[in-house]
Order: sequence, then C-alpha cells, then structure tokens
Amino acid sequence: MSKRSRRAASAAGAGAAAVRPTVTVCRGCCCGTPKVTGLDHVAQLRELRAALEGAATVRVTDCLDACERANVIVVQPSTAGRVAGGRPVWLGLVNDRDTTADIVAWIDSGGPGLTEPPGILDLHAFSPSRRVRAELDE
Repeated sequence: MSKRSRRAASAAGAGAAAVRPTVTVCRGCCCGTPKVTGLDHVAQLRELRAALEGAATVRVTDCLDACERANVIVVQPSTAGRVAGGRPVWLGLVNDRDTTADIVAWIDSGGPGLTEPPGILDLHAFSPSRRVRAELDE
C-alpha cells in the first residue's frame, strides 16, 4: 500500500475518531519499559483510557523516535480544535501520575486549539523532527 492510499484510507476511517482529540501513547523502544523507572506503565495506560473514555481516543503506538524524552505522549486536537488552530502537542518525560492527570484535565476542558494546557505541561512540550511528525500522520 502506498503512502497516498494509506492516508486516504486513514482519512476515510478517521471521521468519527477525529471529532474528539486523539492521545497517542508511545510504548516502543524506551517508553513503557523498565528503562523508565518508578512508573507503572500498564497502570498509566489503563488510567488514561478510563479517564478519557468518551472524551478522547487513546491509542498505543510503537516507538515515536524521541527516546531521550521517554515516556512520550502526543495529544492531537479534535476537529473543532484543529479548526480553531490547534496542532498536535508532543509531551515528553510523562513519567508520573500528576502529569498524566494534567493531560486528562486539559483534554476534558477541550484540548489543543480550544483551551490552553495547564502551565506545567509547558515543561514537557517539545517539537520532534519533521520526519518523526510525518510518520505519526501516516
């Protein structure tokens, strides 16, 4: 399947999911492994899914190639958030329950494009390379 046909298939199937924010949780190379100590990775994912049920789509992906910032979570805006100018927000070092709770609170209040994130999330935000961003969109 070519990139173009993958994108078209993805766009066709993404209609309902795009209505709400999407939270992509890295669980590849370093994220979600014992390399990041002091965090119950399974519990983090379970808590995100439970807290965001109905408010966001939570998906797990393989390595996002930002291993130096493990654990990485990407918050993509809802349709309304994108229309309002919201863009995906990459968050690194999401290694404690408080940061996870801040992400949930932000999404519950609208997420990218609709509400500003809690100030503490600014410390976790980063810009990945264009190549890495493009791979997430595929």
